[in-house]
Amino acid sequence: MVLSPPTALWVVPVNNLAGVARHVLDVARAGVPGWRLVFLTPPGALPDALRDLGAAVLVEPFGPDHGTRASVASLRHAVRTLRPAVVHSHLSHADIVAALAVGRGTRLVTTEHGIARDDLVYHRSAAKARVMAGVHTARLRRFDAVIAVSRATADAMADKWRPRREVVVIPNGVDPVPPSTAGTGLRVLSLARLAPEKRLPMLLDGFAVLHREHPEARLTIAGTGEEEPTVRAHVDRLGLGDVVRLPGFVDPEAAMAEHDVLAMLSIWENCSYALLDAAARGLGVVASDVGGNPEQLPPRCLVDADDPDAVAAALATQGLDPAARPGLEDWPTVAGMCARIAEVYDGLGGAR
Repeated sequence: MVLSPPTALWVVPVNNLAGVARHVLDVARAGVPGWRLVFLTPPGALPDALRDLGAAVLVEPFGPDHGTRASVASLRHAVRTLRPAVVHSHLSHADIVAALAVGRGTRLVTTEHGIARDDLVYHRSAAKARVMAGVHTARLRRFDAVIAVSRATADAMADKWRPRREVVVIPNGVDPVPPSTAGTGLRVLSLARLAPEKRLPMLLDGFAVLHREHPEARLTIAGTGEEEPTVRAHVDRLGLGDVVRLPGFVDPEAAMAEHDVLAMLSIWENCSYALLDAAARGLGVVASDVGGNPEQLPPRCLVDADDPDAVAAALATQGLDPAARPGLEDWPTVAGMCARIAEVYDGLGGAR
């Protein structure tokens, strides 16, 4: 008699293809060895993309847009229907709902993708940050395994939330790509939400220094967000309107193929797919020396975002000297990442 594999229910409270969706889609495509995956999401582009991959998807009223009560009801219904051995939650809303909705018979696993050392990166006030830290400390008591996407993420969780279990670090996996055709030059790309934590004015200040020394340099700031008026105004103040583009959303792979350097000067990053993809494709990379970035990149790619001269120098080196570019060696593949997730599931006593 052949036994069916146990089910892991992935609980994802977003419906778009940004952020954590990349992680979800990669895992859906590769699979977790020895486990059947089912994905619970709200309606939108993400469940459509999961179906295109042949994944099992439950589309329910779930996530912040639907509220906590509806999300709890949707997750409880899914657990009663599927009887999963594991519920694996992603992002804060799903983590809290899973702690409220899932009974003791099912193992709970969480992956942390988005904590920051500075509480105000993701919270509007110190008071709200303290409240949410208490909520996460409490909900983690219900979880049987805790995963972080970088050592910096794990350390921040330990400092802020005091998890009782060891946090397992499983970085985002990236598969090798064909040999790069990336050339040398000073076509600089930013792929990020236009948000305050991405510190795009600092990138513009560094690029202004670069452009004075290299008039051929060009900058594309791709993405959308609430900071667009601020960024456009800063471009105008610096007199860079002829050499800086803000095209809105772009296809990341196509954009990287047309540029020489990816720049990201965020206040914090946990395990950036944009940085990993750029390094894998042979682009130059310049990033702030924060969070998980030093785990992904060598020191020559890391800068103090407050120093425009250092930013300009790093952009020039990464653009014009292919030997200085980081590459991506000894980094886990998507299959390797999924195998590590399977190890976490398999290590939960009684999960199978």
